[in-house]
Amino acid sequence: MNFNDSARNPTAKKPQAGSLRGVCCSSPSTMCYWFEVSLVAWGVLSLIGIYWHPLHASSAATILFAVAIGCFANWRKNRAFHCSVTGPLFLIAAVVFLLASVNLIHTEAGLVWPLVIVGTGISFLLEWRYARRSAR
Repeated sequence: MNFNDSARNPTAKKPQAGSLRGVCCSSPSTMCYWFEVSLVAWGVLSLIGIYWHPLHASSAATILFAVAIGCFANWRKNRAFHCSVTGPLFLIAAVVFLLASVNLIHTEAGLVWPLVIVGTGISFLLEWRYARRSAR
């Protein structure tokens, strides 16, 4: 919005200083978009997993890579706030599981999954608290 837009429409909302400009909250359409992109990504990664076993369809790495791709796509298209947190979180967790499956590192799944769940919950709480407030 520039000066001329606000001059033509005095009721137009002006961005507030310190607000999360261009960020939105989750909606059924953003969740469907995330699911569709994640499902396609999972399918492609599963096909790769036929030839390279660490990415087989039911592996944690494959699933987390797929949902991370869905989050990045959702952030790019819809600016869903929580995706800016969960995308990198899922990507890091996927890399950890992938490295563990090819025996480059040793990690306990019981340590990774709680961090993923807590991080996802925190991202939705932040979205609920801040993104909704900036949309007003």
